[in-house]
Amino acid sequence: MRLELGSIHVQDVKFGSKTELKDGIVYINKAELIDFINDDRLAAIEVDIVRPGDRVRICPVKDVLEPRVKVSGSGTVFPGFFDDAKPVGEGRTHALKGMTVLTVGKIVGFQEGIIDMSGPGADYTPFSQAINVVLLCDRHTDLSQYESEDAIRQAGLRAARYIAEVAKNAEPDEIKVYETKPLAEQIQQFPDLPRVAYVYMLQTQGLLHDTYLYGVDAKRILPTFIYPTEVMDGAICSGNCVSACDKNTTFHHLNSPVIFDLYEHHGQDLNFVGVVVTNENVTLLDKERSSNFTSKLIEWLNVDGVIISEEGFGNPDADLIMNCRKIEALGIKTVLITDEYAGRDGSSQSLADGHELANALVSGGNANALVTLPPLDRVIGYVDAVNTIAGGFADALASDGSITVEIQAITGATNELGFNKMGGKGI
Repeated sequence: MRLELGSIHVQDVKFGSKTELKDGIVYINKAELIDFINDDRLAAIEVDIVRPGDRVRICPVKDVLEPRVKVSGSGTVFPGFFDDAKPVGEGRTHALKGMTVLTVGKIVGFQEGIIDMSGPGADYTPFSQAINVVLLCDRHTDLSQYESEDAIRQAGLRAARYIAEVAKNAEPDEIKVYETKPLAEQIQQFPDLPRVAYVYMLQTQGLLHDTYLYGVDAKRILPTFIYPTEVMDGAICSGNCVSACDKNTTFHHLNSPVIFDLYEHHGQDLNFVGVVVTNENVTLLDKERSSNFTSKLIEWLNVDGVIISEEGFGNPDADLIMNCRKIEALGIKTVLITDEYAGRDGSSQSLADGHELANALVSGGNANALVTLPPLDRVIGYVDAVNTIAGGFADALASDGSITVEIQAITGATNELGFNKMGGKGI
């Protein structure tokens, strides 16, 4: 598949009488946006715009999305959610860079996150550097957590789709071309370079720990092969409420550093043949099944090396190590990407599972490290959630508005695709 990805650099986002893109500024008709995303399951929707440096705290954050729109080619961005599940990943797609759609609302009460737009907390999240269109969605009190998650997820997807339409006929500031040929051709394209595949583990452990592939809850799939460009068109969407620090939001999937970096090296010092998507499971039987299929697909791809990334921690560490040791047993080298839960002093075991073959690993940092975030001038959402979200604890919120939490409470702090500033070094 060959995809042209056009980037439009957004200079600012403002409310206006008409939704349009003009001189690098995205104008949004707030009333029209709310009407477009309105859902009977939600009691209220509020829309705000926040910018880097604003003394604003956003909590509890559910998902982050980047507006993208298909200009040509098959399907629509976020396939499977808008009555169109045609294959994506080819043609041209335009992306509004430098802005996001950010959803906020109480869902499960303990696994959403914090984004500070200024202060020390801003250094831990990439979204403090974006112009964020924030959707605060309040559910009806009788709505189940599952229905609430679905309603807020759909609101975010619809908002991103609505805003992205302004980019459809715009002239991009930059266009990059990404291409992966059919497998038989791709394997032969660079015969002198090592062949590399990417095993993309998705959080699918149930209890609102869901990720969607073409609109299908990925816990229902067997591992499968997809083109990297499909991910750039929103084939993978977040629906989970795992700890904020290592949740792969929909934005992370659209902008996966692993995929983009492999393309940068493609044809130079490696041959990037494609992506195997697999899930993270609860039972041992399911873990064995998925890791068996994953290693079978990797063997079929006839590659020399594999990058494996996980999402979450603890239970998914077992899936990570199973994938690693079964692929290594085929004589194929692996590199793992994860984060660590090593205790607040960093002296505890970092992963819940391990193996001697897991000897090449990239760390996104220790999620248990404590940080104190000073009070900010304004809060969007419900700041008392910091007392119950993962990484928070009773009395995390002080009377002066300051917060003391583990950095796992901060959205994207230890992202396991490498979309963060932290890391670890073996000594």
